[in-house]
Amino acid sequence: MGKLFSISGALLFFLACGGNADPAKNFSIQLENKTIQQNGQLGVTLKNKKDIEISDLHYYIDDKEMPVENGKLTLDLPALGNKTLVAKFKIEEQNVAVEKDFRLLAAAAPEVYTYEIVNSYPHDTGAYTQGLEFHEGTLYESTGKKGASTVRKVNFETGEVLQQIDMDASVFGEGITIMNDKLYQLTWQSGLGYVYDISNLEKIKNFTYGKSREGWGLCHDDEKIFKSDGTEKIWFLDPETLEEQGYIETVTNKSIFNMANELEYVNGKIYANVYQKESMMIIDATSGAIEGVINFGGLKSKVKKGPEWDEGNSVLNGVAYHPERETFFVTGKNWDKLFEVEIRKKD
Repeated sequence: MGKLFSISGALLFFLACGGNADPAKNFSIQLENKTIQQNGQLGVTLKNKKDIEISDLHYYIDDKEMPVENGKLTLDLPALGNKTLVAKFKIEEQNVAVEKDFRLLAAAAPEVYTYEIVNSYPHDTGAYTQGLEFHEGTLYESTGKKGASTVRKVNFETGEVLQQIDMDASVFGEGITIMNDKLYQLTWQSGLGYVYDISNLEKIKNFTYGKSREGWGLCHDDEKIFKSDGTEKIWFLDPETLEEQGYIETVTNKSIFNMANELEYVNGKIYANVYQKESMMIIDATSGAIEGVINFGGLKSKVKKGPEWDEGNSVLNGVAYHPERETFFVTGKNWDKLFEVEIRKKD
């Protein structure tokens, strides 16, 4: 008799849920908007197609419970971008979850910045610049293109190459960063990076990428390495294992943006070249909000076109911060000049 009762109960529950093996199919999350700005309020409703009795309803984003007041969520999350709202509840004793995707954007539009040239220095026109970084007063540079990719130490004042490591002709060199006496370098589409001893540029080891698509730019905040990959994501890498441990997404107040290339970290912000544009983004390294855009228009006109010049590819690329001088150094692919600039808000 007990067994018959339990079978009947299961049948009734199955029918109450509309005959679906998965009761979640009877529910959906309805949002007022599919995009919303940080700290805004988002109206949310759980649509119950069969009027099934539920209990213990809670909402979550990034595994954080989101309180609901008067049918609205206040979105004060630390990181922006593509998000998934999860509704978890119970039908009798069964746990059920349904999901809805939306986009969380920046609270304000990016501010516009410009630049002032402090100095200009010679730069190797054969250098298809992919990464720049200062370490103890010396400029380190990585260059790209298969058969021409290098890592080099440079006297920034004279442009003299002090030491150079030529990479295998099969790889396309990309961004670099220097941390804990190690130089980290990416390759573009080989899914492979390298770690060098900063004292002599001898290779210590290789590493492979995880879920990130490609290798573009690198920087660090003394705790983790940031890696751009040609998408809207900037990944966090463990400096010892080089494993990807998460990411932020770069967003404005209107859209998600996917053009971050060469990177430099300064005081909680990531300065990122916009791919193939004469501009640079200032990105909050925690939230991914693009807080500023630096217009470097006019800088390219100050460069002489050398034999390596490619009109479509000889664009602004390469950014390094000099902490003692408190200035930025920027150049481009096959440019004959390295510019020292101060960045300021546009009047």
